[in-house]
Amino acid sequence: MLEGLLIGLSTALSFKMLLMVVGGCLIGTFIGMLPGLGPMSIIAIMIPVAISVGDPTAALILLAGVYYGAIFGGSTSSILINAPGVAGTVATSFDGYPMARAGKAGKALTVAAIASFCGGTVGAILLMGFAPALASVALLFHSAEYFALMVVGLSAIAAFAGNGQVSKALAMTLMGLMLATIGESALFNMPRFTYGVMNLQSGIGFITLAMAMFALPEAIFLILDPSRSKSQSEQQNEIKDLRISKKEAKTIAPVIGRQSVLGFLIGVLPGAGATIASFLGYAVERNLSTKDDQKEFGNGSIKGLAAPETANNAACTGSFVPLLTLGIPGSGTTAILLGALVALNVTPGPRLMVDQPEIFWSVIVSMYIGNIVLLILNLPLIPYIAKILTVPRTYLIPFILFFTLMGVYIGQNNAVELLILIVLGILATIFRMASYPLAPLLIGFILGPMLENNFSRSVQLYDGVGFLWERPMTGALLIIAVFLVLLPSLRLWISNWKEKRKFVADGD
Repeated sequence: MLEGLLIGLSTALSFKMLLMVVGGCLIGTFIGMLPGLGPMSIIAIMIPVAISVGDPTAALILLAGVYYGAIFGGSTSSILINAPGVAGTVATSFDGYPMARAGKAGKALTVAAIASFCGGTVGAILLMGFAPALASVALLFHSAEYFALMVVGLSAIAAFAGNGQVSKALAMTLMGLMLATIGESALFNMPRFTYGVMNLQSGIGFITLAMAMFALPEAIFLILDPSRSKSQSEQQNEIKDLRISKKEAKTIAPVIGRQSVLGFLIGVLPGAGATIASFLGYAVERNLSTKDDQKEFGNGSIKGLAAPETANNAACTGSFVPLLTLGIPGSGTTAILLGALVALNVTPGPRLMVDQPEIFWSVIVSMYIGNIVLLILNLPLIPYIAKILTVPRTYLIPFILFFTLMGVYIGQNNAVELLILIVLGILATIFRMASYPLAPLLIGFILGPMLENNFSRSVQLYDGVGFLWERPMTGALLIIAVFLVLLPSLRLWISNWKEKRKFVADGD
């Protein structure tokens, strides 16, 4: 490993490679800030540019820089205007945007930058040390285990439900699962619930749904409630409070530590990716928090912001484990990267570390450098980026609507998606007024297709549902899912039991 690291250092620290890192990080960061244009789109556009570089190592470093740069920068629009730049930063908006509305936009961006840096750096360290071993673990996961993992993800709905809102969260999850069934299934070439509309055969786009759930309702609320943006502008006339106090640093330090490891491990699993890592990270931290801290989640919790930001960046790094060591893409973005590697005549797999160590190790070293570059780029810009919130309401509303509509149209290249966006946006506004949580709907929509496809494959392979108890790892994951669902009720029961004991003791 030491020999490989030295090879990587000598390659990655050359002027050409440093230029690729900085260029990739810059492009990725600014593209990530724009709602709707995620890393998949920009990497697909950048492949011809990367191939024209000629050097496979430089090309992969450039594309990798674009990838984690987009995830790093995607938090900006989530925090400032509640319009997630990329799918992996949807969970960031749950507490990032309330912080921005409370006059803490600068602090929220600082926390996001530091959490992203730590998650990416710890992920790079773990990638360097455990890539071969984790690749063999990833091979143990089959369709049955992925089905169980999706069930664990769905059990996170308890983390997004307030007091007495579990039934509402469950209803929204079911709605998300139903929306996910629209269009053709991966296993069956038959359109479902399209009602003859050709444009629905490929289903509803994730960006469309994310914008409809968060960005469009926010614009509608700004129109309906002028005081909403008026008070916000008054608080943001002077951007301050950028630093994190020692107390806040101590609060988020264990969160960053846990989610760096968890996010990386989820990223290692082919098909999981940064989006699932961010949702699970948020859910885990909420369930681990005290009763008082749980009330802050969704209302501007610093833990609720740090958890998904750390997890999604660590997962990005983790997704390179199956890509480089097995040749298996860990997410949609790494699938495009795999295509780029093939176009560059590089064969990822177990022999890559032996046959072309300069590619493997220089990519890992470039991740360290890239995270430092991203931190240096983002921290000084925070006061200027945060000033977006000082824009008057008459300009802010068209700004949000423009990026929402353009993001959906460019992402899907389909005008019908705009009509779907408007219909779902109005429904989401009504749900918000009725105090229904929207995050569970998005979780159900994301995990629905993977849940269905892996369940169908498992049933076909095992000729029934016997895999649920025949495979120990599947059973263990399902037990964890049940535990996560029952945990809030269990904690409430323990709390009531302690209060009763205290009451009896005081009576004596």
